[in-house]
Amino acid sequence: MFAEIAPRYDLLNHLLSLGTDVYWRSRTVRASRALGTGPILDLCCGTGDLALAFWRCAGDQFPIIGVDFCQPMVRLAKQKADRRQAAICFIQGDGLHLPFPDGVFAVVAVAFGLRNMADTGQALSEMVRVCRPGGEVMVLEFTMPTLFPLNIVYRAYFRFLLPTIGQILAPNREAAYNYLPASVLDFPQGASLLAEMKKAGLSDLVAKPLTFGIATLYKGSK
Repeated sequence: MFAEIAPRYDLLNHLLSLGTDVYWRSRTVRASRALGTGPILDLCCGTGDLALAFWRCAGDQFPIIGVDFCQPMVRLAKQKADRRQAAICFIQGDGLHLPFPDGVFAVVAVAFGLRNMADTGQALSEMVRVCRPGGEVMVLEFTMPTLFPLNIVYRAYFRFLLPTIGQILAPNREAAYNYLPASVLDFPQGASLLAEMKKAGLSDLVAKPLTFGIATLYKGSK
């Protein structure tokens, strides 16, 4: 599914976020207390936007690596990095079995990808495993706003309008554009996800709602 929508993936994120996903990634980078202390991993990197946001802030002082299971996404990420002459390594890999030893990265981050993993707990455990002691795990994910009437309007947008727009932009991809909004509605949010992160071995947990709760940035320390 993700291979099929890879060329439209960036546009889909813009639609899901009402155009604010670029700002959210910037907020994620700025919120990292471990930035500049060691290597950075962008899990489920997609087309590389979060890795590039880290690179724009940290430059080439430490390695930045992006991992994604979908090869077409990795290829697009490499093309983006090449156009910007960004020294980022993008590789294809399984987020449930990361190809890195224990305790390598100062920052392990995932943006809009954790909800697509087959096993949230296993994915978080792998993120913690490859994070160095004292390092930071960050999860940027879509959430449903609770403020009335935004919660009603946004839920309707997710359920009805977004799949219609997606079908117009990418005919014959209806299943993908229905799955992605549904995955947000079904994914653990707020305290539920923080509990999963604590179970994986993280402490000092924080959840910061962004843009009236359309997204949330979760952070924890190893």
